[in-house]
Amino acid sequence: MDSPARVSMGDAWSWQVHPDMESERRQPSFDVERLTNILDGGAENTALRRKVESVIHSDPVFSLKDNYFMSQNERYEAGVKKKFHLHMIAQRLGWSEHSREFRYAFRALTGDLALGLHHIFLKSLQSLGSEEQIAKWAPLCNEFRIIATYAQTELGHGTYLQGLETEATYDADTQEFVMHSPTLTATKWWPGDLGRSATHALVLAQLICSGARQGMHAFIVPIRSLQDHTLLPGVTAGDIGPKMDFEYTDNGFLQLDHVRIPRENMLSRFAQVLPDGTYIKLGTAQSNYLSMVVVRVSLLLDEINPLLEKACIIAIRYSVIRRQSRLRPSDPEAKVLDYQTQQHKLFPQLATAYAFHFMGTSLQEFFEESYSAILDRDFSLLPELHALSSGLKAMVSEFCTQGAELCRRACGGHGYSKLSGLPSLVSRVTASCTYEGENTVLYLQVARFLVKSYLQAQASPGSTSKTSLPQSVAYLTAPDLAKCPARRAADFLHPELYTRAWAHVAVRLIKDSAHHLQTRLQSGADEHEAWNQTTVIHLQAAKIKSTDS
Repeated sequence: MDSPARVSMGDAWSWQVHPDMESERRQPSFDVERLTNILDGGAENTALRRKVESVIHSDPVFSLKDNYFMSQNERYEAGVKKKFHLHMIAQRLGWSEHSREFRYAFRALTGDLALGLHHIFLKSLQSLGSEEQIAKWAPLCNEFRIIATYAQTELGHGTYLQGLETEATYDADTQEFVMHSPTLTATKWWPGDLGRSATHALVLAQLICSGARQGMHAFIVPIRSLQDHTLLPGVTAGDIGPKMDFEYTDNGFLQLDHVRIPRENMLSRFAQVLPDGTYIKLGTAQSNYLSMVVVRVSLLLDEINPLLEKACIIAIRYSVIRRQSRLRPSDPEAKVLDYQTQQHKLFPQLATAYAFHFMGTSLQEFFEESYSAILDRDFSLLPELHALSSGLKAMVSEFCTQGAELCRRACGGHGYSKLSGLPSLVSRVTASCTYEGENTVLYLQVARFLVKSYLQAQASPGSTSKTSLPQSVAYLTAPDLAKCPARRAADFLHPELYTRAWAHVAVRLIKDSAHHLQTRLQSGADEHEAWNQTTVIHLQAAKIKSTDS
């Protein structure tokens, strides 16, 4: 909350702090600067963030003044302009793609930059590409000599990656892959930057070589000319049309008609196709999903929770300066925030945003540990990382969507005006419940991990499978919490009491989930039927587990 409330004075914008805001800020119950430093990860980071934000907010190119009066096409063009302007600033000031400065700039500009999938392409390249491929393609991306996107979702399939229909058939005679969309439902649908911008796409497709299907792999496919930006032969692409939000992004579709690409364009860190068509697997079956995990972790930290944070800031500041009715007949009108009902609406959302912030830091640390091991082809932490990132993405996106909408409603009629900023935050965060994995499907993936872990925890004492239980579910081996251990009111001030209680609830639901599944199997149902008949209880267990992570 560094910046003051901005007050409109006709056509001019002046930075003035409302007297009620000044009054509130003079009487905090904590050291504001210290808390700011904690959130930023240290005083040096706070100073750096403020410096970056000063650069962004003082630049007229990044002005928000006309945002809500632009057409979709104008928002897109403004987003592209801002993106390349930021790129030039980053080059001038020495901000690298992965620097804190660039991250702070991105967060300050969330909702205004086009070409977001260009960076998803780059993250995927670094996760799935060989060192040679990274050396070739990363400089082209960083210097914007190409504009890239990430094309996974199809018209007929989204979260179910095994069902993707786009094919990549290897031709050993020419040492090329033939990229093809065999059906209408194989059309790539929704990828950002695909409609008008991208020159290249990282296409996820089913690999076919030596007459056998080898599963989903990633391929770099040129789709537009680098000379005149026209579509290349065999490529059909365009914009998918209006949507709830993301006006600055040209979400598009892509159909491929036997488009040939070199053998070297298959990302090959974890799998290779030799010139003669021999397929070599260098990782696990799940290793090609690594790019999705990378994206989910990034979204949690830099996209989803920051939207709730901003909604809380707007709603709470509004509630400080908005006065409505009287607490006593003789008093002046009270600040809306002085009403207990308003506090009950907003303060839990603020607490949630803080919790998600620190949870994200913890997830980032585990991700970095796991990612480093995976790049060295140690995949032991990948199932746990996948489960955590899936469950937390689902939980955080749901809580943030509900919280942002509650903040909007807490601002009354003004919250319905786009000029408040809240409707855009709500519509933007709503999309997070669907992109990078629909939440129900992600929860059920967590449930599979939990049932497997529970059965592992029930192994006989001394079993190696029991001792190798992932750390995040180690509580499955703890003794049952027969009753609440609190003996006096003060005991409820200790956080560990609540974590133990949540663990107890999680164990009970996971146990019931596994029991129901086993009962169905023992009654003669096959594995798939038994799973489908017990998904509701699996879903409940996964939600509780994700909440206690």
